[in-house]
Amino acid sequence: MQGSNVRELSTMSMCLALCCVTAYISFPLPFTPGLVTALTFALSLTAYLLNPKQTFAVILAYILLGAVGLPVFAGGSGLGRLVGPAGGFYFAWLVAYPILSALKGSTPNFKRYLMANVLTAVPITYAGGLISMMLVLDVNLWQAATMAVFPFIPGDLLKAAAASIIGVRLCYFSFGAKEK
Repeated sequence: MQGSNVRELSTMSMCLALCCVTAYISFPLPFTPGLVTALTFALSLTAYLLNPKQTFAVILAYILLGAVGLPVFAGGSGLGRLVGPAGGFYFAWLVAYPILSALKGSTPNFKRYLMANVLTAVPITYAGGLISMMLVLDVNLWQAATMAVFPFIPGDLLKAAAASIIGVRLCYFSFGAKEK
């Protein structure tokens, strides 16, 4: 990226690596093709640590790595994963987390981080999952919601809170920001 310094590129690389690793912290639910994964925690941290363009670049790089077959996706890699029932989640992240990054503000703040995550990133991610499950599995909105939204709400709220706590601390210690 033009104009990026070594610190920014290093942070982006670490965020990409964290995304790849946390995808493996996952488990299936018997009634949905989606997996419960720690990846959304890493995506939230990425949004808190980087600006929106950098966040988009990291998520795009992650998706491209998985699309070409590198084993970075939870539940398998390759283009098939992107066009499968859970594929909408991946594409929604390209929208959700750069928006979260834009809404985080200029100073670290737990409440703002958490509210922005819960009110924007989580619903946008769910919308992507709903759309792909409805299209690929040919189910109605309620059926898709029971597979792509309802089972994930408690975990996503916990991951958003944990990422907000850690994100504030990382921004404070890594970048010398003042905590509010």
